[in-house]
Amino acid sequence: MTKTPEQFYDSIAGEFDALMNPYDLQRRLEVVFEDLLGGRTLTGLTVLDAGCGTGPFTLAARRRGARVTSVDIGIELLRRARDKGAERPVAGDAAALPFADASFDLVISSECIEHTAQPDRTVTDLLRVLRPGGTLVLTCPNRTWRWSVTIANALNLRPYRGLENWPSWWMLRRWVQAHGGTPTRHVGIHAFPFILTVTHPILRRLDQLGTVLGPAYVNQGLVAVKGRPE
Repeated sequence: MTKTPEQFYDSIAGEFDALMNPYDLQRRLEVVFEDLLGGRTLTGLTVLDAGCGTGPFTLAARRRGARVTSVDIGIELLRRARDKGAERPVAGDAAALPFADASFDLVISSECIEHTAQPDRTVTDLLRVLRPGGTLVLTCPNRTWRWSVTIANALNLRPYRGLENWPSWWMLRRWVQAHGGTPTRHVGIHAFPFILTVTHPILRRLDQLGTVLGPAYVNQGLVAVKGRPE
């Protein structure tokens, strides 16, 4: 069966975990749960993990007490997430979520929106399913560094061939604000794209400047409240 560009990652579901950079994944988990969410408990919250892949953010939210629904367009990816412990896997497009308005207390989406055809529309739908006063947490690449992927793909140095619609720092903020979200924190992740073992200490140290220098960083993390924060 031929996969669409949106479904490319499902075609490599069997290799997905092995292909991910462990440092990048761990840093995103830390940024989402410790930095952007402040390490708070999620006990009793209804959480959507949009673009869940094989489920690392689902499992992290469950460990913190959340009731998590895991959504991905990839059926094979969802099967692997379920095998790891995802209790509510749902096949669906993050740009057209199969849920009613205001269904979730917290929406998490890490490295997903850039793999959709219209990431601005995806942000709109993520906010639509979030209840008023609820929290949206996003991570995605920063368009400033889009050229690096073009070069890496041309040299066959990167195993990914899905959609790569990267928003800029300011673009992501505008999309969230235009659809009822109020950003409360916006940080840069990875000052440069060479995520090698020898560079991990430098990258981690430079992430401390991610709030100030974030627009120049490779990835970005944003947390927003739907409506005005109390």
